[in-house]
Amino acid sequence: MTKTLNILLIEDDAIEVMKFNRVIKTLNYNHKIIEAHNGEEALEILKIKEIIPDIILLDLNMPKLNGLEFLKILKSDATLKYIPSIILTTSGNQKDLLECYKTGIAGYVLKPLKYEDYTERIKKLLDYWSINELTSQ
Repeated sequence: MTKTLNILLIEDDAIEVMKFNRVIKTLNYNHKIIEAHNGEEALEILKIKEIIPDIILLDLNMPKLNGLEFLKILKSDATLKYIPSIILTTSGNQKDLLECYKTGIAGYVLKPLKYEDYTERIKKLLDYWSINELTSQ
């Protein structure tokens, strides 16, 4: 059985946020999207602990607190470190990829240029996490 996910989307590019939300709507998913424009804003949202996200999707290149810096803080929190965090980025840099996996990410997804390819990747990603037992609690 698939589950409706609470997704924390951390993305500083307004166009990317609109594109993600458009994909969710196109796919007729009922997932709840919580938006943060940078790592600092995401940490503030997470501190409230009103809604603990099932997964976190984040960009690497952001102002104030980049994706890797955010991950290091997240993974040091006893409660929040278990939230699956997936990098959603344009950076195919091998050093970034390895550093993110060392920090404890659950996945690293490159944003393709074509909208259809992007839609397909987001569909696969969310379909997987909506049936994953870790998020079924």
